[in-house]
Amino acid sequence: MDRLTALRTFVLVAEHHSFVEAARRMRVSPTAASRGIAELERSLGVMLLRRTTRAVSLTPEGAAYVERCRRVLDDLDDADRSLRGEDQSPRGTLIVTAPSVFGQMHILPIVTGLMREHAALTVRLTLSDRVVRLVEEGIDVAVRIADLSDSALHAARLAEVRRVLVASPDYLERRGEPRQVADLHGHDLIVFERLAPNGEWRFTAEGRPAIRCEPRLLTDSVEASVAAAVAGAGIARALSYQVVDHVRAGRLRYLLEALEPPAWPVNLLFQANRRRTANVSAFIAAAQGYCRGRLFA
Repeated sequence: MDRLTALRTFVLVAEHHSFVEAARRMRVSPTAASRGIAELERSLGVMLLRRTTRAVSLTPEGAAYVERCRRVLDDLDDADRSLRGEDQSPRGTLIVTAPSVFGQMHILPIVTGLMREHAALTVRLTLSDRVVRLVEEGIDVAVRIADLSDSALHAARLAEVRRVLVASPDYLERRGEPRQVADLHGHDLIVFERLAPNGEWRFTAEGRPAIRCEPRLLTDSVEASVAAAVAGAGIARALSYQVVDHVRAGRLRYLLEALEPPAWPVNLLFQANRRRTANVSAFIAAAQGYCRGRLFA
């Protein structure tokens, strides 16, 4: 196996955690794929992958190397597409990931719009609330809702969303409306785990006041927490885009708005060298156009 083929195989193994899948995509045998990477490791003098009977994972050296390999291969592919005149419009596969609810509500319409416009484009859309690793998992663009830590990744800002408290008019008529944070102790709380770090709800930019949540309903599903609030089961914390339609329709009401923590940005994250590709640049432009002027809060 030549060096370039070995590098492509290594990147695919890292993305799919499987020699078999990498070999299938490269159209070689699993034995040839394994032998090619073993030769690559011998030439470099380091182990790139940990192999067990159950899984394949990157070593620390492999994680650093795979990122540089992707950059080199992307640049080569960009050069090939440009030379063939293929980089003028999106084609091939675009891999996007987004949080479940936001992705269903807002990213899916962007994706389907791009697919209508570009017949040669295929999209793999993963909706998951876990934090994905773009480089290791071969993601082209990730939608991230949160303040971003320092990173080598580039970001394009789309919007802002608020962390809000909501309850149904029926619940508030029965139990009364809280006027301060301390009043929440006397209410039925619906807690979505990801919005209650360390089991707390924090308020304002300073994170104070805060309450230790004693939930009447604890769930790992934001859809379930919002549905329970609409049904009158208690007070829930959600992100504004998750409940804005219910608020507009009068099914939910915002509470303690003056004490909300600062809004979180919605960003598109991508590797710097992929911004130039037709697929990624088209997706970013479509997402920014979709979000421009749209109310998420």
